[in-house]
Amino acid sequence: MIRLNLVLLLAVLASALYLVRVQYDSRRLYAEIERAQADFRKLEIEHERLQVEKRAQATAGRVEKLAREQLHMRPATPAITQYVTLKGVVPEGAQ
Repeated sequence: MIRLNLVLLLAVLASALYLVRVQYDSRRLYAEIERAQADFRKLEIEHERLQVEKRAQATAGRVEKLAREQLHMRPATPAITQYVTLKGVVPEGAQ
């Protein structure tokens, strides 16, 4: 009888230690998930901010201003337009 009680006591202690370990791992993994979700939210906010900034940088007025100022471009006019034709090829509207 004493032997059976000792075996049962060891089984209870082993299961208690295993339960403590499993709960510790569970809490650790839960905290890790929470950190990952917080990082995801931060990255999502940063992505949205960058998308807004990208749209602001690509406005037609800003592109035109940069083309004029930095690239020294100017609008195309008939006075500066050059038409290139190949010999033997009839232009579309000339038939």
